Amino acid sequence: MRNTTLSILVLAACGAVAWGQTENGHAGQGYVFIAPGAASHDGGSTLNIGGGGEGLLYKGLGVGADIGYLFPRQDFGCGFGLLSVDGSYHFGARTPGRKVVPFVTAGYSLAFRSGHANLANFGGGLDYWFTDRVGLRAEFRDYVWGCYGCSTHFWGVRLGVAFR
Repeated sequence: MRNTTLSILVLAACGAVAWGQTENGHAGQGYVFIAPGAASHDGGSTLNIGGGGEGLLYKGLGVGADIGYLFPRQDFGCGFGLLSVDGSYHFGARTPGRKVVPFVTAGYSLAFRSGHANLANFGGGLDYWFTDRVGLRAEFRDYVWGCYGCSTHFWGVRLGVAFR
């Protein structure tokens, strides 16, 4: 299971970088992350690992996708995959030389293991660019699963590396 998860993350990150490149190199980016968090239904601590990418379509408006694995911290084998497709807005993303780029994001997530579930997600954060190509990504992300009149939240603070 660990090899499969790692393989998926590497492929997603490589595809994101290839998809995001343009003439100026600033219209897209890839990222990898680790996100400590919790689940609202039992308060248990979770860990989410993953990667993905996004491209800017018009000014700061973008679209992206990521894939990850969310699991209880004490039991890697009891987790599930998360595939997300999101819209985003990056404030000041096209400003040359800008080091800090805040963003907001929201979209659809598919949770999968032996079955599947539909979730919504939303969040926000910032990218801090050390160089033109490598940066730090910090983000809060909440996955919301609504079922039978109640909802469960899987939230986490994503910390990772962004690259373009």
